Amino acid sequence: MASMSSSDPDLSFDQLLQLQAQADALGDGDDGDHGDSKHDDDDDGDDDGTIVLPWWQHPVNIATMLIALALIAGIAGWMIGDSAGRPHNDVDTGFLHDMREHHEQAVLISKIYDELPDTDPGLRIVADTIEFGQSIEIGRMIQILRDFGEPEANEGDTSMAWMGMPVERGQMPGIATQEQLTQLQSASARAADELFAELMIDHHLGGVHMAEYARDHGESDVVESFAESIINSQQDEIAEIERELAA
Repeated sequence: MASMSSSDPDLSFDQLLQLQAQADALGDGDDGDHGDSKHDDDDDGDDDGTIVLPWWQHPVNIATMLIALALIAGIAGWMIGDSAGRPHNDVDTGFLHDMREHHEQAVLISKIYDELPDTDPGLRIVADTIEFGQSIEIGRMIQILRDFGEPEANEGDTSMAWMGMPVERGQMPGIATQEQLTQLQSASARAADELFAELMIDHHLGGVHMAEYARDHGESDVVESFAESIINSQQDEIAEIERELAA
């Protein structure tokens, strides 16, 4: 389409006025747009002038963090206080002290037997199980004593006082004498199997007796549960030793 101008001879004067009016209207519209753009620019300027704090400096976030830290500190304090103040009595503490020593000898007997020549493979597996399992239980008993705020070992001269039958330190039911340990060290083959079985069965029976008393007379639920697990495991091992010896 050809462009139209005021010099175009085909347009009348009225038509030229209409064209001018339309041009003026378009100019006003452009000015409006520019005005809007200026307004937008002003808005952008306002945004640029706003101070945006890092998340960790925002007052709401600071308050949230302080509350969270207070809760964490409170929980930690409760846990520490709860561990040190767990209810227990002399039976719980005495049982853990004496059973720790009892277990230590069971581990020793198992180690001695495991190094002897020509012994029964099945009984060696039982000995390995006792050595491993009771070593773990020793660590468990030490941790419980720490939780109670008690010494980790018996610091007195007697054992079994917590059962009402005090004896010389270490002379608990089932404990092997030094003479018996020396005899085991020099044994081999079938004689070693039979002596190991005899010593360990007596040892376990003594341990079960102690654990049953602790289960029935202790105050701590933790010790009660632990004593019950000792009863079950040692009774199972007695049965396994008897089966292996009879095979």
